[in-house]
Parts: sequence; C-alpha cells; structure tokens
Amino acid sequence: MAAPAPGDPGAAASAVLDELARNFTYGARGAGNGSLSGAWYRRNQIHLFGVLLAILGNLVISISLNIQKYSHLRSAQQEHPRPYFRSVLWWSGIVLMALGETGNFAAYGFAPITLIAPLGCMSVTGSAIISVMFLRENLRASDLLGMTLALAGTYLLVNFAPNITQAISARTVQYYFVGWQFMIYMILEILVFCILLYFHKRKGMKHIVILLTLVALLASVTVISVKAVSGMITFSVTDKMQLTYPIFYIMCIIMIASCVFQVKLLNQATKLYNTAMVVPVNHIFFTISAIIAGIIFYQEFLGAAFLTIFIYLFGCFLSFLGVVLVTRNREKEHLPQSYIDFGNVPGKQILDKIQPDSSGLSYGTLPDGSDSIKSPSKEKKGV
Repeated sequence: MAAPAPGDPGAAASAVLDELARNFTYGARGAGNGSLSGAWYRRNQIHLFGVLLAILGNLVISISLNIQKYSHLRSAQQEHPRPYFRSVLWWSGIVLMALGETGNFAAYGFAPITLIAPLGCMSVTGSAIISVMFLRENLRASDLLGMTLALAGTYLLVNFAPNITQAISARTVQYYFVGWQFMIYMILEILVFCILLYFHKRKGMKHIVILLTLVALLASVTVISVKAVSGMITFSVTDKMQLTYPIFYIMCIIMIASCVFQVKLLNQATKLYNTAMVVPVNHIFFTISAIIAGIIFYQEFLGAAFLTIFIYLFGCFLSFLGVVLVTRNREKEHLPQSYIDFGNVPGKQILDKIQPDSSGLSYGTLPDGSDSIKSPSKEKKGV
C-alpha cells in the first residue's frame, strides 16, 4: 500500500496516530505507557524496583503503626503501666517505622515522584487489613470497597505513570534548581505559606484545611529534596561520586528542615482533630503537592499524551476515594462509655453523674447547670 503524500490530510492523521502510538509505548521516547506485558517489564525494571521498595516500605510502616498501637493497648490494661518508651514492643515498632521510611526514601532514587508519592495509600489500606487480622477490629463493607478502589487506583498509577528515566546527578539538580519554572513555583508557594501561617499564628485560625495545607506545602519541598538526595546517592553508587558537590548538602539541609516543621504542624492537626479526619485529608493534600512538585521541578510529564494524564489522574482519584472509605468513621467505633458515680455523700446533693470525656485527658465535667452542689444551708459550693 502506497504511503500518503506529504500534503494529503491522511498523512497528518497518520502522523498523529503514530505519535499517539509512541506515547502509549514504554520503549519510545517521552512519557508514555503501555500494558503490563513482558516487554513492559523489561523496559521498566528500574521503575518497578522503586515501586516494589515503596510498596514494601508502606506495608512495613503499616505493621509498625499497629505494633505501636498494640503496645499502647496492652500497657493500658496493666494495673501499673510503664512508660511506653520502656516497652520493647514499642521500640520494635519504631525500628520497623525507620525501615519503612528508608524504603520509601530509596524508592525516590529509582522512580519518578509522580509514581512513588501516590503509593502512600498502601500504608493506609495495609494498616486497615492488619488491624482486622491481628487487633480484631471490625471489617466493614466500606473497608472492602475502599481497599478494592485503592488497589485499582494503584494498578492504574503504576501502568500509566510517566516513563521518564532520569539520572539524578548534582549538575541535573543544579540545573532544575535555578530554572525559571521552579523559581516561580517557589515564590508562589512561599507567598501562600506566609499568608496561611499569618492566619494560623496571628488570627488563631486552626482549621484542618489551613494546617494540612501548610503541611502539604512543606511536603512538596520535602519530596523534591528527598528525590535529589536519594537520586544523587544512587548515582554515586552506580556511576560517579556526587556527594562532593555542595548541592547535595544543601538538599540534605532542606530535607531535614522541611521534615521537622512538617511533623510539627501535623502533630498540631492530630491534637485538634480525629485521626480519621487527618489521615485521608493529609494523604490527598500530600499526594497532590508531590505530583505538582514532580511535574514542575523534574518535568516528569513532559511529552505525555492527554489520555495518559487523564487515566493517571483517575487512578489517583480512585486511591483517594479508597483511603477516605477505609478511614471513614473508624474513630467513632469504640466501646460504650461508662459513667462515674459519686455515690451517696452525706450533706451533698448530687444532681447528675459525671461522664468521662473521651477526647481529653480528664474525667470530664458536670452537665450544664450542675457545676455546683448545694449544702443544707443552701449555700453553693464548687465541686
């Protein structure tokens, strides 16, 4: 069959189809994707190794969180509980947490940010599965649906994530660090961060969206620096030493500083709101900020087809929805609260019982109108 002439409209259509086919082939140039075939595995062994590290790291984090939770529960059942930091079980959970975070850190050196960051949903779903199996928590229909959606989203993310394989050297990081895209992004991010911090500190606004947006803005800087540090370490092991460049230590300082302030703000959010609210919102905000950081700093979606981006974002949406369903109303499932009865106190009139406050450290307060008791002389005295 003869090829269409250069000026023929059919030639333009054929060129578009060829470009679309190249975008959907992992061996081609650019950020394409394809099916999970044998050729796909051979061409993406490095990315898959990063994905495997991230998934294993998140699962180990899930195990560590449940071990620490079990340690606290067992300590609460003892008549004379010891401090949690003296528990061998609690420390084993901390060690597993460090191993899991190390796996996540290493994963950024082998795969793009836009592929590794959304895999945090595996930590949430894995924690739910372990809680049901070992802590005897209830398995709800929303948990099963959420796990299914999270796994489906993970499949789409792995299959349709960008296929750009970058050797992260010190010169590469320096080039991206002074790029105009990153400069504009950082100016806007610093501006938004300062405005939100002003409302949080000066105006006393402690809404969960404000706190977790501050965390997400710091997280975008964290993932950029983490990938830079991890990538330069990987490049030093596989090719040429990169640890002698000043940019490596600059990125290390940025990584540590952003992590410290991020954890501080996240702790404030967990003190003010239930974990069932903080976990899904933080996962969504963190993933979005990480994806934007990867696109702007490392240009990970450069040359990707529209359908590729759409399916990738749909996979992110499924993972977000799965995390929300798994964590929804989980904190509200607790044992019925007991009441503390004063009993009969001579000369005192007790108007009601005291209900423990499950969200605080104290036993609770008297109901409205019963904050005082009457003596026989009808004089009111504070309880």
